[in-house]
Amino acid sequence: MKTLIIGANGKIGRQFCELARAAGLPIKAMIRDSDQQAWFRERGIETVIADLEGELRHAFSGCDQVVFSAGSGPHTGPDKTLMIDLHGAVRAADLASRLGLPRFMMVSAMRAERPLEAPEKLRPYMAAKHAADAHLRASKVAQVILKPGRLTDEPATQRVATTLEEAGDNRVSRANVAHALLHVAQTRSLQDREFVLLDGQRSIAEALT
Repeated sequence: MKTLIIGANGKIGRQFCELARAAGLPIKAMIRDSDQQAWFRERGIETVIADLEGELRHAFSGCDQVVFSAGSGPHTGPDKTLMIDLHGAVRAADLASRLGLPRFMMVSAMRAERPLEAPEKLRPYMAAKHAADAHLRASKVAQVILKPGRLTDEPATQRVATTLEEAGDNRVSRANVAHALLHVAQTRSLQDREFVLLDGQRSIAEALT
């Protein structure tokens, strides 16, 4: 069986796909249109064309777990935040539950549960993440929710922290998030767990236990 990556063409999604391919983890990358296929084909990664705002069910065929790393992006308005980060995540979780998939991995955000404390421009995004996380927790599918801090493009260290006090800073590289996702995807015993994810000093395997 395969791991479906929703948001495969994003900055975290692409890095996760490359890591999973190198590790021998069977994956299927969900993309929005054929214009995005070339990058994945060059790396021998299977793709499926589906849309969080459209037809989606067929993407789950042959998959037994899901990584959701999709996001509306920083240059869209609250309408896309609502449709992708909230409704898209809810639809994906509902499908996974109805189809009997055993596990769903969500990339959320640190402090998503306190959206009113976020900068004003980020509040709709945080509210969407909070609601999507709550819906996933209430679903019939086992979940792992990763809550990264402020994302950077620094290279991977594969050393992380799971509290702000431990990290001393609220940043985490997208590369470290991708490595953490790979660890979670490979560790089937991790279920119904949530982790804040920041750059730190502990190995991913030690931190995400």
